[in-house]
Amino acid sequence: MIRSEKMSVRFWGVRGSIPTASPDKMVYGGNTSCIEIRVPSGETFVIDGGTGALPLGNMLMKEAGGRPLSVHFFLTHFHWDHIQGIPFFQPLFSSNCTVTFYSMYPESVAHEFLRDQMSSPYFPTNFDDLPARRGFVNVRELKTPIEEVQITSFQLNHPQGCCGYRFECGTSVVVVATDHEHSVPYYDGLLIGAARGADLLVYDAQYTPEEYPLHRGWGHSTWLEGTKVAKEAGVKRLVLFHHNPTHSDPTMGQILLDARQEFPETFLAAEGMTIKC
Repeated sequence: MIRSEKMSVRFWGVRGSIPTASPDKMVYGGNTSCIEIRVPSGETFVIDGGTGALPLGNMLMKEAGGRPLSVHFFLTHFHWDHIQGIPFFQPLFSSNCTVTFYSMYPESVAHEFLRDQMSSPYFPTNFDDLPARRGFVNVRELKTPIEEVQITSFQLNHPQGCCGYRFECGTSVVVVATDHEHSVPYYDGLLIGAARGADLLVYDAQYTPEEYPLHRGWGHSTWLEGTKVAKEAGVKRLVLFHHNPTHSDPTMGQILLDARQEFPETFLAAEGMTIKC
């Protein structure tokens, strides 16, 4: 395992809904949601398994070099753009690997969701036949730290449910809040509380403020709401995430300029980008 003096956040997939590979969307990348967090001990945490999980899994296997590998895999929810890369996550195909899936569902339900995605006729390999050791944990029952990391889940406003995560390691705090629709006071309050004082907030910004009215009720937010959350919660840095698959690189660049007018320490998630906290 690679060791670092700080918590490290790397983005492997940053799009929402569907992956995209058109030439005008290459700057920020086209894979769907997947984030890697490394902590000083070298322990690996993965948030969501969109198509970005494929290159991440390949890298983890290369690093391991045949040695045993343990991965903590946190799922915000089970919509397809957040799990469609899991059948291609190479550690699942190695008997030297242990992959533990954490979600807001009981073990049997989470197991069923992932098994169904790989059942006939949708995939040629059955989930239950994968050689890796697999475990399931309901995050609502997660009371003790994993290694040196305290992880807290919180509800987000999204159709069929979704949860965000707050990772605390030493004095560093990273909060991931993807797939959240603003303007419901209860859920917005949970988000503000979870993001309070974070070094880094990763936030759903699928729509522009102009686009949002046409997509009300779809479970997503805007860059403007992200800047409001960042200011109210007193976060140090904001990373806009879950980019609309129709947004081109020039559109994304304008979003960044607009967002920085509201909150200067705003960044756009891009594949390969790494942030130390």
